[in-house]
Amino acid sequence: MSDIINEISRELRMFAEPERASIHQRFFKTGRGEYGEGDKFLGIRVPHIRKLVREFRGLSIADTEKLLHSRWHEERLFALLVMVDAFKKGDTQLQEEIYSLYMACTKWINNWDLVDLSAPHIPGGWLFSRDRKPLYEFAETDDLWKKRIAILSTQHFIRKNDFKDTLAISRKLLKDDHDLIHKAVGWMLREVGKKDLETEEKFLRKHYMNIPRTMLRYAIERFPEEKRQRYLKGIL
Repeated sequence: MSDIINEISRELRMFAEPERASIHQRFFKTGRGEYGEGDKFLGIRVPHIRKLVREFRGLSIADTEKLLHSRWHEERLFALLVMVDAFKKGDTQLQEEIYSLYMACTKWINNWDLVDLSAPHIPGGWLFSRDRKPLYEFAETDDLWKKRIAILSTQHFIRKNDFKDTLAISRKLLKDDHDLIHKAVGWMLREVGKKDLETEEKFLRKHYMNIPRTMLRYAIERFPEEKRQRYLKGIL
């Protein structure tokens, strides 16, 4: 490892909390057969990781990639937050390099917090003004995290009042059987509703009979209670 990577690893471990690590092991479902099977935690709070991201701003792409391949969850999160920070501040060439690295390294973007803190900014940011086909390809895979990246990336589009890909990818994921996809799709539909309630409700009225219960609950979370109950009971 390079000196800078060793330094980052040492700095991160200064904030490690063994008790918190044990809690995270359970919270992020790292047990046998669970979605985060085998993941390893140091027990570092996200604000501490963000602080170190600012201190090591300008880390090279090569060193960032090495940290992204770490077996430690927090080192991978550090690498992703470095990438997000650099993407926001970088020129088009650097943004393309970061996007390409991200899409090539989804094997290591393998828990929901890693996806949620990076996908809207990197693939979402890069693809906003480009062909969004890669997101549809991800949505059609059997890979849980690629599917979550696909739908979470569209959060960037929603913020720009562009909803078509959120709705199209949501339709593709309606029959998915994983709770983490149900939650992610419901969340993004709710985000659409914050911007354009009519668009969200048009989608829900068309599909609500086929929407998994968790997905529907997330999507209608902000609705008035009477309306929520009508959707939950199928009385529209």
